[in-house]
Amino acid sequence: MYYFISVLIIVVAILLVLIVLVQNSKGGGLAANFAGNNQVMGVRKTADFLEKATWALIGVFFILNVLAVYTMPKPEKAQVKSELEETINLEAPIQAPVPESNPTPEEDNQ
Repeated sequence: MYYFISVLIIVVAILLVLIVLVQNSKGGGLAANFAGNNQVMGVRKTADFLEKATWALIGVFFILNVLAVYTMPKPEKAQVKSELEETINLEAPIQAPVPESNPTPEEDNQ
């Protein structure tokens, strides 16, 4: 399920990039192609459609990301151990060497 949602996130992201690139803040972009008098959708309606499509894709993108977090495969506790921890657990416990007491110069003179 996680991989399916990841693919959907990529598709939505590509669509979102394309829709944002088509838009032009000065009324151009895709809306400029419909500048004729006999048009079904006017310039303003095309801009409204692109804006609504952008917001819808942003919402879908957000929801898919939240779903991806909840469906992400979680590692088991046994798999979380690092190689160092496994090496330490396999070896016998090592005892720290007892430091030798060095006689002080006063003890040498006695």
